[in-house]
This record gives sequence, C-alpha cells and structure tokens, in this order.
Amino acid sequence: MKPTIPEFSPPADAAARRAIRPVICYPPETLPVPDLASYRAAREGWVKTAEVIVPARAAASFEVPAGHFFRITSIEGPQVGDLNLFSADLSERFYSGKTRALHGTHLSTGDRLWSSFPSLRPMATITADTLDWYGFDGDGGSVHDVIGTRCDPYTHCLLSDGGQYHHCCHSNLTRALAAARGLDLPAAEALVHDVLNVFMCTGFTRDTGQYFMKASPVRPGDCLEFFAEMDLLGVLSACPGGDCGSEHSSDMARCFPLLVETFRPSAPPAGWASPPANGYDRSHGG
Repeated sequence: MKPTIPEFSPPADAAARRAIRPVICYPPETLPVPDLASYRAAREGWVKTAEVIVPARAAASFEVPAGHFFRITSIEGPQVGDLNLFSADLSERFYSGKTRALHGTHLSTGDRLWSSFPSLRPMATITADTLDWYGFDGDGGSVHDVIGTRCDPYTHCLLSDGGQYHHCCHSNLTRALAAARGLDLPAAEALVHDVLNVFMCTGFTRDTGQYFMKASPVRPGDCLEFFAEMDLLGVLSACPGGDCGSEHSSDMARCFPLLVETFRPSAPPAGWASPPANGYDRSHGG
C-alpha cells in the first residue's frame, strides 16, 4: 500500500502548485463526429442475422461485417462482460488506452472504440446505451470502463499465494479466440488485449487512487449497441465476478449469460464509409 503520511514536508508554494489548472491532453473538438442520426435511421428495417449466448464464466466469439450493428444484452441477471475487438484478419486490435485518452475513462453513446497503431481508426461506434442515465455516482463510479485491464490468472495467482483459476476473463478470451481462429493457446493469448468492461461499474478511490468496482446497475433487458466501422471479430467473456459487486476470479459470485445479436441494415447509413487507416506517414523522423 502507498504510505498514507508523506515522507517529505510540502514546500512553501505547495498550494500554488496544486492550484494549477488541468489541461485536457487530447481536446476532442477535432475528432470526426459520428452521425448518430444517420446510424439510427439505418436501423429501420434491419434484419437480425445471428445471435450468440455467452455462457456464464466463459467466452464466445462473433463476427460483424462492416456496416452492420451488434448489441450486447443482459438477459437473466446482472452480469458484466469483457469485450475484445479485432479486425477480421486480426491485424488490428482495440486500443483501450488510446480510446480512454480520446473519450474518457467510461464510454457511452457516440464514443468510438479505436484500433491499435499504426492504423488508429474507429473500429466501432456506440449507438445506444440503456445505462447512460447512470452518469457518475457519488463514489466517482460509472459504467462501461476502459480503465480495467481484465481479470487474469496471473494476478490471481500473485494475490492468492499461487492459486490456479482458469475462468478469468483473460483465459476465457484466450480459449474463445483460439477456437474462433484455429490458433494454439499461446498464439491466441499473445493477441488478447485490454478490454471494454461492458456494464461494469468502476472508478478510482479519491484517497488512494485505487481502481475499484461496485455492483453493476445492469438489469435484464439493458444493452449496449455498436455499429461496426470495419469487418470485426468480437470476443466477449461473461466475467466470473457476475455483477462485480463483491469479487472476481471466483466461482462464488452469481453469474449469468450474456446475449450478443448482430443486425444487417437495409442500407448503410447515409454518407457512411469504412474509415481509412491513420494518415501518419510512419517515417518517425528518420
């Protein structure tokens, strides 16, 4: 734990140093703005093309063609999910850190999930969020975070004095990706990456700055909906923490399945085109 009492006395100008105003690192005003009205109009007459049930404490994969929608829904009880997105050819992966830097710690309608370098382009756009009413609570918690990495067996082993647990989201995602693309487990594990924590309620404590979780407000029928900006492979784990109100990496929490549905619109959104790769020339000053 961090020491609660500083080792060093504050300087005479400590108050002035703390009073310096923050500056937003990446002002969003110049980001391309998704045309949500056009996306939503494209729902008219859409056709459901597939559905996948993600079992409790396990993961499943799904494919979404560019220009289609997918929706993650709570169906039996409060449950959070860890989402990895890949381009269909696995050359691009969801970049949670840059998504966080561009949109904030928690995502909602209109935010985008950005891909890894060197492409750095939108992979999916959030088009509906039935939990957008939650906002930030009195603890500083909110839903759909891009700050947690995913529960994993390595941290579990570290914190449980050698415990071996195989239903952590990292392992679930690894197995599901391996099955989806015919990879061996080491090759799949190397591709698994930090997630969007769908429905999870999280934040940082104000006194120690520690990552916390609390019981998700999600209930059956709540959903998070996306528009695929490119051909996607999704892998979703129904976290062994259930609603993450008590613990994760455990078989003790009540867990429930999640539903993933994909939809084909009758026509693409007006004016839509799949985003090109980032325009940086990759010379790096060389």
